[in-house]
Amino acid sequence: MADLREWATLYLKGVAMGSADAVPGVSGGTIALIVGIYERLIAAVTAVDPDRARRVLGGVRPGGRADARAAFREVDGVFLLVLGTGIGTAVVTVLSAVNRLLATQPVATYGFFFGLIAASAAVLLGDVDLATPRRKAAAVAGFALAFLASGVAATALGSPLPVVFVAGGLAVSAMVLPGISGSLLLVVLGQYEYMSGVVARFVDAAGALALGNGTDALVETLPPVATFLLGGVCGLFTIAHAVRYALSRARAATLAFLVSLVVGALRAPLVEVSARLAESGESWRAAAPRFALAALVGAGLVAVLNRYSATIEY
Repeated sequence: MADLREWATLYLKGVAMGSADAVPGVSGGTIALIVGIYERLIAAVTAVDPDRARRVLGGVRPGGRADARAAFREVDGVFLLVLGTGIGTAVVTVLSAVNRLLATQPVATYGFFFGLIAASAAVLLGDVDLATPRRKAAAVAGFALAFLASGVAATALGSPLPVVFVAGGLAVSAMVLPGISGSLLLVVLGQYEYMSGVVARFVDAAGALALGNGTDALVETLPPVATFLLGGVCGLFTIAHAVRYALSRARAATLAFLVSLVVGALRAPLVEVSARLAESGESWRAAAPRFALAALVGAGLVAVLNRYSATIEY
């Protein structure tokens, strides 16, 4: 019974993390800090490697079950499984809701995202030290990369499966960094709205299949969803470890790059809103009040989360 209560609590913590990860500007890592599981999460994620994954999969053979159980314990598998289920539940639910909001209230939704991103950048800037030329160069590079990519990636890259794969790897690897949002990286790459729509259609298709209403929509949406998840798994093996290594070897320069990436990404919601206004014929003058109000709400949410989060240590 105690295990069941512990798992239920961990699942709810995963739901909170997933809800944060699903919106640009709020980091699931920050939520992990608040609920007291950040260090355990990092230890579990960085314990995952190809060898342990192979050993776990080897459990399908009767002779490999003991070693598979040992490898599963080494990566804190129960913790990752229960937490991941909570995260996945929330991500699917929130992305489905966001997809509807982007269709009906795009200006306010992107305004909310802008406030989340701006406030997150303001919080993170306090940890940035630009005392050396290398750190300044890293900051300029991060800002330029995000600024140039924001708003043009969607039209330049589209959403073919290789791009979706890379986006999944980057988004999932961001879980190890409090303050850096995986969804924000999707916005920069021009994949956020696409993936939120795909996830919403996938959920609807799965529900329709359960009612016996055909498989066409499920067949259409399964490839990008599966590709994104596969990219996320590969990101845990590669990108997450690379970022942690960079932080351990050159913390100040790496942090300057990452935080400047967030600052540069502020362009993305503005470009998206401008495109929507051009389609509808509405002017920025008319849309600015609701954009600003939503931005204030988003910034306030980050301020509350930051107040209750512990000091970020990498």
